[in-house]
Amino acid sequence: MGSRRAREILIELGRELHRARTDHGLSQAAVAAACRSTRAQVSRIERAESPQVSIVQMTRLLAVVGLELSARAYPSGRPIRDRAHLALLARFRKKVALSVAWRFEAPVGGAGDLRAWDAVMLVGLTEVAVETETRPRDVQALLRRLATKRRDDPGISSVVLVMADTRHNRSLLKEFGEVVRAELPVASKVIIEALAAGREPGGSGIVLV
Repeated sequence: MGSRRAREILIELGRELHRARTDHGLSQAAVAAACRSTRAQVSRIERAESPQVSIVQMTRLLAVVGLELSARAYPSGRPIRDRAHLALLARFRKKVALSVAWRFEAPVGGAGDLRAWDAVMLVGLTEVAVETETRPRDVQALLRRLATKRRDDPGISSVVLVMADTRHNRSLLKEFGEVVRAELPVASKVIIEALAAGREPGGSGIVLV
């Protein structure tokens, strides 16, 4: 996915470079000379045939033709999950009744939305999303992410945030207890008892395992 997006960006920037260069009546040789590059290299970049072009070089080329390169990173797809996350989810699953059906890496939105829940449980006719965190650092950012995903996935009735039962995580939850309870009010014990019996947990909450 990252390689494909990089290719798309190179194509877009190459077109912008070509358009601005020709609009200003500049030759590839003139642009190359201003950037201490070569005409052939400028030509390859315009055609997106130089996959190893650096951000520094692209920024210089665009500046010569009157453009400024700006870049930001946005949340989109799911990061790679390591063994600790998988083990955390496995521990949680052992506490859930066998009657509960599971979907893993369940898409959040429609076509083009790369986000996914770690899992979605089908409890009766109710869909409950599951997110796992081994060692979160920014609780408020985490809560915002969960709220946004739930907003964009109307089929989800509630969210269970599964966290590793560690001193760090307990301290973090204690520090941000009021904020956390506002978004995830159902107690861990209540959620576990409900899911162990194959019942919907009655709302969103956190489970430490």
